[in-house]
Amino acid sequence: MKWIGALLILISATSIGRFFAQQYRERPRQLRQLKSALQSLETEITYGLSPIGTAARRLSEQLPHPVNTFFYLLSEKLAYGEVTLKEAWDETLQQFWPQTAMKKNELEIMKQFGATLGLSDRENQQKQIRLALSHLEREEAEARAAQSQYEKTLKSLGILAGLLLVILLI
Repeated sequence: MKWIGALLILISATSIGRFFAQQYRERPRQLRQLKSALQSLETEITYGLSPIGTAARRLSEQLPHPVNTFFYLLSEKLAYGEVTLKEAWDETLQQFWPQTAMKKNELEIMKQFGATLGLSDRENQQKQIRLALSHLEREEAEARAAQSQYEKTLKSLGILAGLLLVILLI
């Protein structure tokens, strides 16, 4: 019976370590998806001449999860027409962000980008998108560095913490 309990402790601690390591693995992937989404938004605005609501709806159908959720929620808020683009953008970020592995820096970049969205002509919009992309590129590089530094450590720490608990309890 002791060994079953020890095995359960070890499996639980290992799972916890893997959970925290997954956050470091998911962040760079989600940042790449977000960059891809902004590039697609740029194409929709610049060449497709689509309104933001229509572009957001299309992007929600094309992009992978979780980034597609952001654009779906945005298109839903804009479809009712009761809020401004900035308000819809900010509300959607508040609702969407906890579902991601992204950090506060990326949230601030997206908030700043949303504040300028729809306020100028296509050329300036394109410049704002490229500025946001460059900031996200920097954040992605930092996320990849953090991933390589901490992902294996957290997995190992989970296993070692489980072993320590088992040794202390036996």
